[in-house]
Amino acid sequence: MSINIEKSRKLALVVDMYGCPNRCRHCWLGRLPNISPENGADEMLVNSFRPYFEQIEYYSWLREPDFCGEYRARWERDKALSVNCEPQRFELASFWRLVRDGEYAKFLREVGVKVVQLTFFGGEETTDRYIGRKGAYSELLKATEILLQNGIAPRWQAFINAENKHEVAELPKLAEKLKLAERCRQIGQSFKFFVHAGSCDGENRKLYPIRIIKSDIPQCLVPYYWQYEELRTEAECVESLLKRSENPDYSNGDFIVLNITNNFDIWYNYTHMSPEWRIGNLKIDGIEEIMRRINEEDTFAQREARKITFAELAERYGDAASERAFSIGDYESYLFNKHLEQKYSD
Repeated sequence: MSINIEKSRKLALVVDMYGCPNRCRHCWLGRLPNISPENGADEMLVNSFRPYFEQIEYYSWLREPDFCGEYRARWERDKALSVNCEPQRFELASFWRLVRDGEYAKFLREVGVKVVQLTFFGGEETTDRYIGRKGAYSELLKATEILLQNGIAPRWQAFINAENKHEVAELPKLAEKLKLAERCRQIGQSFKFFVHAGSCDGENRKLYPIRIIKSDIPQCLVPYYWQYEELRTEAECVESLLKRSENPDYSNGDFIVLNITNNFDIWYNYTHMSPEWRIGNLKIDGIEEIMRRINEEDTFAQREARKITFAELAERYGDAASERAFSIGDYESYLFNKHLEQKYSD
């Protein structure tokens, strides 16, 4: 089979090789089991895609960075496996490892990490419950201190909903009490705190009933709300989408990112890893068929996207009486995923 694809495209392979210590209730990736990787799985994946892409970034983690014992060697291997480029560190790290491994923060410094994002859901009990581990909140505070001691700035984000809105409103006060802005300045960085509701897919989709009402966002949090000026109510989103006759666009660009599970199932990273979005399985379908589906954009979700307009999605699935807060992009994805679930089950 001949696959006509531009080799100039860049690929990122994001592989869930080691899993995650947390079971966060906001995670857009959903719940996946922690399974040990097959020997040589990483090299096999890169070699499978190498003929089709000029550049390949390889990441051995999908949910939690550095969640393996030999994380230094693992980072070097990820770099060695990557083709004509290097994987990025982003501003992410494992707070689970930060509080358990005295060498980890030093490693982060060595690889150029200057900021690490930490996620809160309010106070101690609520954060522990939403992360899925007792002690997670205290670990986040300890990780904050460890980062600062090693010249790395913590950045706090908080997910807000109707249940935790008042607790989230206390977090700026806690940051002030800990003098995080001043201490970050002392290491040549700035402290950032921001709030948002998150997308409405994956685990966070289950929280739709308690999604924050826009007018219920505490006023003290408005300056910290991520892109608040673009935030709309669900009713406003419906009104806007009813005027749009175009289809949702999930076409592939020049940089393709693939999320891959331990059993070699493959998804794009557009939204949650549900059956409707699955491209296929590398071992079962083979690389040529996987590449055909990518090249021809031939997945259930992409086919359905070409058949329906935003106006139709809003009319069928939108709630014109809802004041829940959404960005327009997150709401588009929410409606389209509702449509996919219905069509896939038909």
